[in-house]
Amino acid sequence: MPALMNADSDQPVLVFDSGIGGLTVLREARVLMPERRFVYVADNAGFPYGGWAEDALRDRIVHLFAGLLRDHAPALCIVACNTAFTVAGAALRVAYPAMTFVGTVPAIKPAAERTRSGRVSVLATPSTVQRDYTRDLIQSFASKCHVGLVGSPRLARMAEAYVRGLPVSDDAVAAEIAPCFTEDGGARTDIVVLGCTHYPFLVNVFRRLAPWPVDWLDPAEAIARHARSLLPRVDHALHPDAADEAVFTDGPPDFATRRLMNSFGLTVAQGFTAGRADRRA
Repeated sequence: MPALMNADSDQPVLVFDSGIGGLTVLREARVLMPERRFVYVADNAGFPYGGWAEDALRDRIVHLFAGLLRDHAPALCIVACNTAFTVAGAALRVAYPAMTFVGTVPAIKPAAERTRSGRVSVLATPSTVQRDYTRDLIQSFASKCHVGLVGSPRLARMAEAYVRGLPVSDDAVAAEIAPCFTEDGGARTDIVVLGCTHYPFLVNVFRRLAPWPVDWLDPAEAIARHARSLLPRVDHALHPDAADEAVFTDGPPDFATRRLMNSFGLTVAQGFTAGRADRRA
């Protein structure tokens, strides 16, 4: 896809996630696009997405973006959530054809290219591992590998707690990652795909608790590189008054979350409240 040559250098890049996991992508995108302003959107009113019916979640995300695009007029949107993009990516592109969406999908292709043992695990939310989208990626790019799909119902919440400085039990984390480690005939899992943008916050804990060393594959840098390739480079630096901001759909966050946003250089914006929606089909 060619660069968006009509994208104004003053337009922000919008990074969207269900919670704080997309900060891992934001961190990489800022390194590659220091001249850009960023708006980070956390749909904390809908978090976690794993408990949503697919149609209801798709409708929610498409509806949210109507207001986000109107209020922020971004140059490009990064959907920094595997579940959100696999569920709603196609619908977003149909609903808003003038906007470019960069998605997040499990890094199955690079994992299949790097593995030496032929045994790969995808650690994600239950909803992501159940999607046909994920299974199609395996069929297309990893058909010669043994790919284990591990859906964790708890890790996203654990990551949110951990990055806020709250205690997280080693035993609880170890139980969630244990199914990733398999072996057969002397061949062991050697790559674990982090299929949720929240999980890199816990990667050092994963490494410490893993029964043997593996490559924990984080797609954040690749996502940021793709977004960078779609935007024109500008020569001038970011205006000193152009602050990056964080938007929450359930109103102002608690003190710990606000402090976390500030540590990422984000000013918490006021005024965008989507409210809690019905998760039923």
